[in-house]
Amino acid sequence: MLFNSISFIIFFFVVFSVSWLAANRRSLKHLLLFLSSLFFYGMWNPWYLPLILFTTWISWESARILHRKTLASKRKFWLGVSVVSSLGVLGVFKYALFAKSSMELLLGYAGISIPEIAFLNKIVLPVGISFYTFQTMSYTIDVYRGSLKPEPSLLNYSLYVSFFPQLVAGPIVRASDFLPQLHKSTHLSDENFSRGVFLVMAGLFKKVVIADFIAINLVDRVFLSPDMMSSVEVLMGIYGYTAQIYCDFSGYSDVAIGSALLLGFKLGENFNQPFRSASLSEFWKRWHISLSSWLRDYLYIPLGGSRTKTVTGTQINLMITMLLGGLWHGSAWKFVFWGALHGAGLVLFRITGFNRLIKRNAGWRILGTIITLNFVVFAFLFFRASSFSNALHVLSRIKAFTLTTANLPWKVSLLIFTAYFINFIPVSFGETATFIFQKRHTLIKIAVLVLFAFLIQKVSTAETAPFIYFRF
Repeated sequence: MLFNSISFIIFFFVVFSVSWLAANRRSLKHLLLFLSSLFFYGMWNPWYLPLILFTTWISWESARILHRKTLASKRKFWLGVSVVSSLGVLGVFKYALFAKSSMELLLGYAGISIPEIAFLNKIVLPVGISFYTFQTMSYTIDVYRGSLKPEPSLLNYSLYVSFFPQLVAGPIVRASDFLPQLHKSTHLSDENFSRGVFLVMAGLFKKVVIADFIAINLVDRVFLSPDMMSSVEVLMGIYGYTAQIYCDFSGYSDVAIGSALLLGFKLGENFNQPFRSASLSEFWKRWHISLSSWLRDYLYIPLGGSRTKTVTGTQINLMITMLLGGLWHGSAWKFVFWGALHGAGLVLFRITGFNRLIKRNAGWRILGTIITLNFVVFAFLFFRASSFSNALHVLSRIKAFTLTTANLPWKVSLLIFTAYFINFIPVSFGETATFIFQKRHTLIKIAVLVLFAFLIQKVSTAETAPFIYFRF
């Protein structure tokens, strides 16, 4: 059930109506939302419902037990039970086949073959597994650290893990941000309603109008048949993919945050105009914020962060964090390489002192923004390509220096420019637009929604395209 589908609109309207009818009975509302979330997830593959329920229960029970235990060894044991079970589930379903194929490749050079493991080829990646396993792990770790008290209600905790707006592609929600909201009365203010609707519209516009159009009319063609494209078209395709993935993923986040707000819950920001970043460290504070902050708090800092005894130690910690961040995105070496590129870039920005230079004046910041954006675009080439050879083939087409634009419609160029341009629009613009929408008469709001639905219907493709991050 995709956010950009009629079935989701019907589903959400029913959930929205029923949940607010039960607003005065908090436990009932939470139960309805939990069951709705299970239904939503089950629409993808009902056979994986026991998996998310198992991961949820074992992390909740482990946190309760380790919170009661006074002996450090027992507390560490139950922390290990939770983390290992979450990582085990993630490892089997997402990385087992990748590990096997990598081992086969490595041992193949020595003439050693590995017996066929038939069941691995039948594994289908459960949608959203990378997101909800990180949520369960962070919850147990926070309880272990003492920064969060365990949630006494299994229902509340289950709703936190399975909450459908962010379940399948984030943002990765912290228990410390979400669980306290379940213990407070909720009401739908006019401000939250208007902001929620505005975010949903903005997200769908990014996804359907910009991301899908760019993908179908240029990006997919460039990476599928680069020999059929000129140098200009290939170059625009590379920049187009970065624009596509930004609008696709930030669009999903907008819809998720807006939908949650309409149901009475606030989720954290996941994108903050990342293409205006003047350094890679700033980029990762603006791009996929929920993941980058998770990696910082639960991986980079525990490794020692930047408080190591040597500069080399900090650089190693950065590389490890970004390598695992790349692997989180997918079970393929191209994602590891993408993470390695960003790790090397972060190290390079740090050791050259460029992070300090961009703080001196506007000129250095402009230069930093240009360098950072082009580095991000280059790295995403390997993220998108079907293989390393495909990425190198696409790059090689630029050397031909052919300038025809027969396969580059002006609408595509305009939308690519728009995707980058909206990163430089003042944040106050969106706030002002939301405020204006909020103050309009109800009939005007309905008219705006109808016109928006008509626009989406007119520009949408015949086949609804899944969001890119559903595969992670």
